[in-house]
Formats: sequence, C-alpha cells, structure tokens
Amino acid sequence: MASKRMIRREKKRALLQRHREKRMLLRQQLNDPSLDIDQKFEILAKLEKMPRDSCRVRVSRRCNITGRAHGVYRKFGLCRNELRRRAMVGEVPGLVKASW
Repeated sequence: MASKRMIRREKKRALLQRHREKRMLLRQQLNDPSLDIDQKFEILAKLEKMPRDSCRVRVSRRCNITGRAHGVYRKFGLCRNELRRRAMVGEVPGLVKASW
C-alpha cells in the first residue's frame, strides 16, 4: 500500500487543475510566431510563476484502493494486484478469469 503522503500529494495535484485554462492560453501565446522574443520571455516568466503541480504532466495514475502507482489499469482504475484479487471474488463486472 502506498504511503498516505503520496496519495494526498496526488489529490492535491488533481485539485490544482483550476489553472489549466490559464496555462493553455499562455502556451498558445508562446507558440504564436508573430510575437518577438522579449514578449515570449515575459510569457515564459508567467508560466514559470504558476504552481508546478498545476501542470497536467505531474499527475500520475494511482490505484483507487491501494494508491499504488505502477501496474494500474486505466479501464478499471485498479492496480494489477487489486484487480486480480477482486476478479477472483467476482467483484469486477465483465471480467472473467481465462481458462482453457
């Protein structure tokens, strides 16, 4: 099980998505070819002043139950260990253990 600190950190990063529109607008302005280099540096400075955790790349997928970061299936939102355990009990709808 992941530490509570890591789970809290990921939740905090997800909450900081309120800066998403502003960040996208600054990115579009930065890619505008008509701006001169001084204006681009000003836009870049504004981007750097924004909180780091508001960046979409920093949010990672975690298991909804254990908080594990690796081996997480997007479709179920569970790590491989929890998915196997719950599939054996029959708690995951539409998932059947293969046998041949």
